[in-house]
Amino acid sequence: MRKVAVVGIGQTVHGRRKDVSFPDLIYEAVEKALDDTKLTIEEVDAVVSGSMPAPMEGTNAPHLWWADALGARSKPLMRIATCGTTGMSIAHSAYYHVASGLFDVVLAVGAEKMYENDPQAVMATIAEPFFQRKFITGAPVIFSFQCNEYTHRYKLPEERVRQATAMLSVRNHTDALDNPYAHIKIKITLEDVLKSRIIAYPIRFLDVCPISDGACAVIYASEDKAKKITDNPAWIKGVGYAGDEYWMGDSDKVQWASAIIAARRAYKMAGIENPLKQFDVAEVYNPFTYQELIYYECFGFCEKGEACKLVEDGTVMRDGELPCAPSGGVLCTNPIGATALIRVAEAALQTMGKAGKHQIPDVETAFASGMGGLNQLNGVMILGKTP
Repeated sequence: MRKVAVVGIGQTVHGRRKDVSFPDLIYEAVEKALDDTKLTIEEVDAVVSGSMPAPMEGTNAPHLWWADALGARSKPLMRIATCGTTGMSIAHSAYYHVASGLFDVVLAVGAEKMYENDPQAVMATIAEPFFQRKFITGAPVIFSFQCNEYTHRYKLPEERVRQATAMLSVRNHTDALDNPYAHIKIKITLEDVLKSRIIAYPIRFLDVCPISDGACAVIYASEDKAKKITDNPAWIKGVGYAGDEYWMGDSDKVQWASAIIAARRAYKMAGIENPLKQFDVAEVYNPFTYQELIYYECFGFCEKGEACKLVEDGTVMRDGELPCAPSGGVLCTNPIGATALIRVAEAALQTMGKAGKHQIPDVETAFASGMGGLNQLNGVMILGKTP
């Protein structure tokens, strides 16, 4: 396999983007990525795109609608839809297209126009209609099962977990204020989180990610091409992806096999033995605060049942030993088809030293993750300053 690097990144401003059409939103991200590399679209060999399943987009095969905005004329074009992991699936696909030797330069684009469609209807009907759909009325309910399972598994005091997740909400919302692309930019307090209304117990309103319009474009290049394009690429050091059983009750969502396996595969490839010490920043996919706690344990940042301590000690805060989601994370920005690709883009920006006001000093190695399917798919990508 060839060495591969991220050489260019483009993000739109995320939020309620009534000012542009879906293709225009995508063009905005693609144009920024090309400007970042000084490449022309003719120098891109292939395009990998993705979004949520077609019902979310309001049109079937939406990549055909986007083709011109993607610059895909006369190029191989594919679309990926794995729900929340779509962005990570795109990132992995673009990586493998280059690593395999098939192409030298590949454009990866994730996008969503959620305010023009009906996200609740789509999320409520992802589950099959005979059994699970009766219990799952959208993403918050799915994750409330997982949150309760975690708290009771380790016999943790509910108040302690509640306080730790409120601290994560405050951290993410505070960090988003320094991210020019973030959607939700509000200053909140612990009291605001603890008093916000319950959506699906124990998840409260300020524990939940928003719906967002937005797009992200990332350009991948082979080693030879990367060194010609930029003197500051972000090298792909490791990748891992895994899935669980479809049925929610058939898999353990606390000691979460797909998350653990995906991380271990990426760690083995990147030579990571102590993630807490070897990562300088982690863009953990965190649509719900409680789930972020679970990920700390699945990704080996701490031992089982000890995630609250990472929060209480400040380890995962912006000035801590392992800053997590300094962009404000999924909790503040969530154009689902792009969301996990944004984690990769933000990790790359940190590695390149181009993250602006939310830059973490001296980043050598960065972690990014994505989650999707029916809470069953997990993907990881590790980036670094050296090949």
